[in-house]
Amino acid sequence: MLGLSRHGRPIEPASSSQRWWSPFCEVGSITVSRVDLAPHASREESALSWLDRDEVSRSRRFLYPGPSRRFVLCRSALRAILCGELGCENRQLTFEEGRYGKPYAMLRDKPITAGFNVSHSGRHGLIAFAPHGRLGVDVEERVAREDIDSLSKMVFGPDEQDALASARGRRKIDMFFKFWTIKEALIKAVGTGFSLDPSSFEVPSAMYSGTSSWFRFPQAPAPKWRIAYIGNEEFAAAVAYEAVARPDMERSTSSSGLRPAGKSGVR
Repeated sequence: MLGLSRHGRPIEPASSSQRWWSPFCEVGSITVSRVDLAPHASREESALSWLDRDEVSRSRRFLYPGPSRRFVLCRSALRAILCGELGCENRQLTFEEGRYGKPYAMLRDKPITAGFNVSHSGRHGLIAFAPHGRLGVDVEERVAREDIDSLSKMVFGPDEQDALASARGRRKIDMFFKFWTIKEALIKAVGTGFSLDPSSFEVPSAMYSGTSSWFRFPQAPAPKWRIAYIGNEEFAAAVAYEAVARPDMERSTSSSGLRPAGKSGVR
């Protein structure tokens, strides 16, 4: 379905070579799309045409071009993905923010029941979509840090700190960002921001070497959450979503719970 620009004109669908978003992976019923945030004048111009007046105004309030570009490319890709998933026109979508700043979408002035979440770091953006339920996604470029040990004491629990203390070199950096993206994805899924202390819960030990696990917050055992590590050589990333354990789900997922997205990843 064609979207409509903020001027009410039809937006021609971009070819795969011109599009700045693409399917990345699927985790259960969740689809994750990747957004290319590298500077690209023609893509940025096309992306801007997807935004409404308030979003264009917001993009112009950023002090530096990088944050503005990332917002424009991610928000336009999100609009395109939601139009495909919900079968609606772009002009029918608006966005609001919850109490803690987490955005949600309105379709024809009513909140959608589907869930989505957006994250970006450097030149990489990820957009996760769920047919229903809450979810969060986080992506981080791995950067060597001298303050890993001191930062770990602030955001990680005792077992996580012990695991990091025994790791060395590249493994320590990889483990730090794996733990952090999982925690961030869970916090974003809950939607309460950092009012939820990241050191108050720990990544399941199964995730130390694995890529998929169930999780419950110790302070709130219900609901149950599914977490998956979806990072690659370019970046660390994780997704967390509200789920109910079902035997058919367990049989249908691989040991990683992850599979590359096919054409159905973004419609």
